[in-house]
Amino acid sequence: MTRTGLFRVLMLTALFFGLLAPAESASPGRKLLVESLLSRMTLEEKIGQMTLFTSTWDQTGPTVNADYLAYVQQGKCGGLFNAFTASYTRYLQNIAVTQTRLKIPLLFGYDVIHGHRTIFPIPLGESCTWNLEALERSARIAAIEASAEGIHWVFSPMVDIARDPRWGRVSEGSGEDVFLGSLIARAKVRGYQGPDLSAPDSVIACAKHFAAYGAAQAGRDYNTTDISDRTLEETYLPPFRACSEAGARTFMTAFNEIAGVPCTANRHLITDTLRKRWGFEGFVVTDYTSINELVPHGIASDEAEAGRLALQAGVDMDMQGAVYLKHLATMVRKGEVPEALIDDAVRRILTVKAELGLFEHPFKGCDEVREARVVFCDEHLAASREIARESFVLLKNEGGVLPFRKDLRSIAVIGPLADATTDLLGNWHGAGDGGKVLSVLGAVREAVSSSTKVLFAKGTDVSGRGVSRPSGLREALDTARKADAVLLVLGETETMSGEAASRSDIDLPGRQNELAELIARSGKPVAAILLNGRPLAITRLHKAVPAILEAWYPGSMGGKAICDVVFGDFSPSGKLTMTFPRSVGQIPLYYNMKNTGRPESENKYTSKYIDVPNSPLYPFGHGLSYTTFRYSDLRLSAKTLSRDGRLAVSVTVTNTGARDGEEVVQLYLRDLVGSVTRPIRQLAGFRKIHIPKSESRTVTFDLAADDLAFLRANMSWGTEPGDFEVLVGGDSENLLKDTFHLLD
Repeated sequence: MTRTGLFRVLMLTALFFGLLAPAESASPGRKLLVESLLSRMTLEEKIGQMTLFTSTWDQTGPTVNADYLAYVQQGKCGGLFNAFTASYTRYLQNIAVTQTRLKIPLLFGYDVIHGHRTIFPIPLGESCTWNLEALERSARIAAIEASAEGIHWVFSPMVDIARDPRWGRVSEGSGEDVFLGSLIARAKVRGYQGPDLSAPDSVIACAKHFAAYGAAQAGRDYNTTDISDRTLEETYLPPFRACSEAGARTFMTAFNEIAGVPCTANRHLITDTLRKRWGFEGFVVTDYTSINELVPHGIASDEAEAGRLALQAGVDMDMQGAVYLKHLATMVRKGEVPEALIDDAVRRILTVKAELGLFEHPFKGCDEVREARVVFCDEHLAASREIARESFVLLKNEGGVLPFRKDLRSIAVIGPLADATTDLLGNWHGAGDGGKVLSVLGAVREAVSSSTKVLFAKGTDVSGRGVSRPSGLREALDTARKADAVLLVLGETETMSGEAASRSDIDLPGRQNELAELIARSGKPVAAILLNGRPLAITRLHKAVPAILEAWYPGSMGGKAICDVVFGDFSPSGKLTMTFPRSVGQIPLYYNMKNTGRPESENKYTSKYIDVPNSPLYPFGHGLSYTTFRYSDLRLSAKTLSRDGRLAVSVTVTNTGARDGEEVVQLYLRDLVGSVTRPIRQLAGFRKIHIPKSESRTVTFDLAADDLAFLRANMSWGTEPGDFEVLVGGDSENLLKDTFHLLD
């Protein structure tokens, strides 16, 4: 029977039982389809659906391992990742739906992390926009492009809370705050999946890495995580719960262990928490070969035992390790694993395929006409440029050095990343093409007036090698002296952050500080642009230059977006979502730490360093503009809040500068006394507002008792009566303050 014939029989059966008559009954119809398929599958075919293999790209184009292709033909592979383009996925899908016994379509996945072909700023950069609509929009655009190239499933969003910038994967997340991170998680899931999963431009999201991967000890990738149940529940799980509540259809397990149990074998996480407590109904996939890695973790003696532990924990799909494929059937026949567990996993996987509409439309998205129309189109490039410039954070601007005029007689663009292209895309740029990126140097040449002379010197390599001191640094200084202003482009190459890219020293690598200090002595106006995937400990740079713009890895239109800000066409409005330390020795350092019994003071015997203040170089929420804002008149609608009441918090924000601007108004709360110690402040709300020059706006936040809930001493979630501080301002340190009392 052909695939179409099989599907028609199943649908007619569903119609006969009245399951597909009204539109709202599609879910029961899918259930019947899935159960009918499941009843006809052999054990090997079931396990095939639980197996995910990779395709790849070589110099001549897309390829797939011959063994994997054979597994597809035999119905022993349920999905492929790293396969994209409409023509290639159509070729592979055609094998699945014409050559296999049950004609079950493949699921195609890919690492679409911050855009597909059109690349947006890295997620850490995007989070600094504090613009949830923009973040949902970038995910929607990524879904449109990815689906047009045959992709059904994106391994995003990464929602790990991260407070150690040595960890390279901070670039993939939304920073250190739980409240903001959870809101961004929801926005990303909505953007990827859209209102209808079966629509041709929708893809399924994958919340990763479940869980607490961002707490890896020493910031070293794949390392052990050792945290309390309280910290897990309060800090690391909420963004994942937000993904589940937003409808994410898949979760990916993390590489790390928690309390001695690797996440891929952690039944408490996957079954008890994710499925039973949160009601998650999608499927769980491992990260790359993480079932196999249960053996070196030391929790399984061999891969067969590793597979049994993962299955019993609730893992549905094995990414690349082939453990399920090799061992599950034998274990079932020996009575070591109940086939019912396999049925449950396959049921969840087939249900998601049905929700995507793959049984009706197995070639969904494989449309070369749509692919040519939407991929890397002008509309998407414009969005990338808009979101990039909104993500930039003006860290410092002494004396109003920035913006530069476009009609300068000459400008020097200096630094190892000044003429970089692919580096602007950042890590995990997937299908992004560095050949289509305009460097900062190239963008400056386009942006300035025709009479402006643009000078260039590299100065040094990022690594400090390749450009010798006499020729490189001296040339850079000579170039700076010839210019009216200097733009320094510094930072990390795109391979210096991301997976397997932890750094023990997070200052500027190589001799870039030496370059900056030398150029600063030229006496010319100097502004530094940072391209990097993590907060850096840039105390030397901070002391050397008057202006610093954090541009992260800004994406496909990053060069032009940087020029939009540098030359004043756009006033920076980004705010940090991760703290910048003064020194790596301060790590972990984050805004909502707890107090101690001996808070920092001039007294010797208090909690502090003897060589550096406790405070960060740049705090969470920090970000300057080309204008200035004054906060005043903080008002509470009452001094008490009842359990079922509301409390209005309002503040006046005045634009005191000479140009229009945007400001992120931030609301923080502090519980002064609790049954367990509480953070010194916690983000509880924010508004991003536009204020014309010389005008004021009143911003009002609405608080309820539920906004004050926390995990109490008995590990129950709820509130406790007592006094609270409410704090409002433009960052997490410079705040107006008032108090109110929560009634019993």
